[in-house]
Amino acid sequence: MATVSSPFLRLNPLLRRIDGREETDRLFGILTHSALYNRPIPERHRIVFYIGHLEAFDWNLLRERLGLDQFHPEFDRLFAFGIDPVDGGLPSDQPGDWPMISQVLSYQRRIRQELDTALANATENEDLLQLMNIAIEHRLMHAETLEYMFHQLPFDCKIPPASKQAPPANPVTQQMINIPAGPATLGLHRDSGLFGWDNEFEAHIVDVPAFSVDKYKVTNGEFLKFVESGGYSQRSLWSDTDWTWKSNSDVSHPVFWVPTNNGFRYRTMFDELPLPLDWPVYVSHAEALAYAHWIGRTLPTESEWHRAAEGAQPPKQAREFWNPLPVGSSPALQSAFGIEDLIGTGWEWTATTFQPFPGFKTVPAYPGYSANFFDGKHYVMKGGSTRTALCMLRKSFRNWFQAHYQYVYAGFRTVAR
Repeated sequence: MATVSSPFLRLNPLLRRIDGREETDRLFGILTHSALYNRPIPERHRIVFYIGHLEAFDWNLLRERLGLDQFHPEFDRLFAFGIDPVDGGLPSDQPGDWPMISQVLSYQRRIRQELDTALANATENEDLLQLMNIAIEHRLMHAETLEYMFHQLPFDCKIPPASKQAPPANPVTQQMINIPAGPATLGLHRDSGLFGWDNEFEAHIVDVPAFSVDKYKVTNGEFLKFVESGGYSQRSLWSDTDWTWKSNSDVSHPVFWVPTNNGFRYRTMFDELPLPLDWPVYVSHAEALAYAHWIGRTLPTESEWHRAAEGAQPPKQAREFWNPLPVGSSPALQSAFGIEDLIGTGWEWTATTFQPFPGFKTVPAYPGYSANFFDGKHYVMKGGSTRTALCMLRKSFRNWFQAHYQYVYAGFRTVAR
């Protein structure tokens, strides 16, 4: 794949500032060799799959457009698609079912060489611009996927790199902010000249009734009160489906928390530390909704999130912190209503199931990107985390996951109507 400085990326100038290929190579570099065939999250492929997938995706997307011939059709198929199992259907493959890492790396090198040579001689047009943006943002999305996957690996499977230290935050007090009724603009206009995924179009305005919303994301400290009050055992707080999942999976606390005889500790990427009470709590949609019910509220809709986020700006530089930022760390980026931490500090669950906007059209090169997930089982997340690429911190970007998926860097805030 061409580097991010390629002229083909003019549709999204922010992409020029990121080398996606180097970023994912750097991520794989923090793993020990023995970890490459691990499956740190039951619902995802083994890590070796992603080493092949990132290149196979680029190859399958661009090969015919660039007039290139297949050289390993079996790998093209094997590494073509990730998984998102529903209804408890987990993968059962074993490490020995996958190719040797030397074979996967050879496949990776061949693809990079052929694509780079072809792109260097290609003629720029809108079709190729679209494909290149798809390839790069797909890779950058997977960078964050890999990070939260690696988060679940044992510490001895990882080699800590030098990291940026998050700035200290002043203690803040949670409060509800009243948002008056008014319009919210969702999505992108097709004639904007900006790159967006199919589910971001078409831009439209929604009239949002008045509501109140948390100024900050719910923190570990706030959620700890829910846990200590027995919130995971209160049947009335959970839907039938969520209760069944919680009970069958024996879920009793956020997946990033570590229970000990002296209370909870927090599992970061590379070590364990006392539970940081001022960090946003990262939980599944089901856990977030149960907490909201516990305090007599609910989760915001996608439209309410946009209304509350009016005027909020993304950070000008990528955060790249391995750990969450304490709530209240970015007051300069607050919305016009004074709501903080909306963009780049942790994804936020909404109450909105992932569905197409009016005027939705699939992209011929990737028709299943969104359409395969309009099933009523995935919920929209907004905002981005400290590990989200800068180009995807645009407010129109829509992420989505199933309600019982605990592993994403995703928090929430509550609303009252």
